[in-house]
Amino acid sequence: MQRESAEPEVSELPGDRGRRVVDFHHEHAAPSTYVYEFVWDHEAPAVGPFCTDVDGNVLMDFTSHVGANPLGYNNPKVLDRFDEFDLVDPLKIAGQDFYLPASSVLDDAGIPGPADLMAKLTDISDHYGMETVFLSNSGAEAVENALKVSYDHTDGKYAITCEGAFHGRTLGTLSLNRSKEVYRRKFPEIASVQDIPYCTDRACNPESCDCGFFFDETSSLRQMVGKGGYVNPDEVAALVMEPIQGEGGYRFPSASFAEEIAAVTDEYDIPLVVDEVQAGLGRTGEWWGSDHYALEPDVIASAKAARVGATIGRTEMFPEETSRLSSTWGAGDIVSSAQAVFTIDAIEDNDLLANATARGRQMKERLRDENLSGVVDVRGKGLMLAVEFESKELRDAVQQEAFSRGFLILGCGERTMRLLPPLDVTEREIDLGADLFAESVRAV
Repeated sequence: MQRESAEPEVSELPGDRGRRVVDFHHEHAAPSTYVYEFVWDHEAPAVGPFCTDVDGNVLMDFTSHVGANPLGYNNPKVLDRFDEFDLVDPLKIAGQDFYLPASSVLDDAGIPGPADLMAKLTDISDHYGMETVFLSNSGAEAVENALKVSYDHTDGKYAITCEGAFHGRTLGTLSLNRSKEVYRRKFPEIASVQDIPYCTDRACNPESCDCGFFFDETSSLRQMVGKGGYVNPDEVAALVMEPIQGEGGYRFPSASFAEEIAAVTDEYDIPLVVDEVQAGLGRTGEWWGSDHYALEPDVIASAKAARVGATIGRTEMFPEETSRLSSTWGAGDIVSSAQAVFTIDAIEDNDLLANATARGRQMKERLRDENLSGVVDVRGKGLMLAVEFESKELRDAVQQEAFSRGFLILGCGERTMRLLPPLDVTEREIDLGADLFAESVRAV
């Protein structure tokens, strides 16, 4: 498969082989989220956003596995570096009772290890003064550990979350979720979680705001924790927020919203935890979604594109007592840590932050110029892109129509479609994706 000329080519989706795999999978799998009946053939040709299923259909993937596959399929910037190493078993280190070699220290260490990844993560978070990392398996665990860090650091009893938030599916992170009730129904939650509106107008200011965050020359956050408020700011362990809401609908806040969050958390010394699971690691054209705003996070929760869960923060935020934070796999996964190091290197060495910015602008311009019926908004930063429809039914129908054409995209929120091309997506691939999207909308 030549990336320079590849295009989707489909007959039946799913085909006979794919259907049999899907049916077998569901014989034993617990009910969960499955968007497409698409079975990737990992031994068939795949490169960049293009992949092949077990029936030979070629598809174009603008989901990037919800951002967890940031450089697309079989990226040589990652795979070629793995060719240098003879992999071993175990590839994951249980417990934290010994260490793995670090290529930053030992010339003959070979493959980069967890310590090298932690150094990379602090390098790209240095402008926030972050020097310490705790590794885990997933985004939910990264947020969960950020909560534990914050509660330990402050002795606070309250956490503040935002309307529309999604932070994971562990019981602790579910307590912060304010998107769909299906995530929380009947599950026990952490007590004393307060919530504030999340700005829904990326151009609003205190005078024009109609989402409820700003009102009467104040904000809902300042009314909550300020003088005469109903929550003592000394008892707030953390304000936890996504700099750009993901599952809640790819909602991009206004500069005024972020400035007020930053001002209040700074004035009352409330730790700010930012969930960068979807927005982080270059997706928006900056290393972190927070970099676009006045936000000054105390702790960053990262995952997906980072290939591991990572809780990153200033050293003083973390408990000094050993065993306060620990995990069976907390010492790190050799392959995932190396993947993450290679991914960060590829983004830096190939100027992919700039590429994300340029190609994201191209996609927004293309889709806005199409003037598509039923589309009410096209928005995004970098390659974290969203198209909002006038109804959920239209959004869902367009998603299925796109799939029938071999174009993979994902819904979020109530009526929004998210587009997540690989960070090294080309101008040709953006044009092709825009054409497929427009054709799908018009067909519906």
